[in-house]
Amino acid sequence: MNPLSLNQRLASDRFLTDESASHITVDQELARSTGTAERLIAICPAGVYSRAADGSLAVEYAACLECGTCLAVADPGTLTWHYPAGGHGVQFREG
Repeated sequence: MNPLSLNQRLASDRFLTDESASHITVDQELARSTGTAERLIAICPAGVYSRAADGSLAVEYAACLECGTCLAVADPGTLTWHYPAGGHGVQFREG
């Protein structure tokens, strides 16, 4: 049996997005001035963080795996993160 690629494993997950509120909030100024933005873009396994056209840090919270990697690399105060409201977020359907 061949192991699944990361994209294949992510495709087996289900994401129920709370369209009314993101569970991740970024202090854009701190993210820029501390270098946290570049670390988040580089480290997030789901690619939640990217550079927006205006240079700010874009957050695609609907793809979040809720792994906490971003919290490990972000400078204090840069991110406000909490689990999505009940019934929302990632649902791992295999493994």
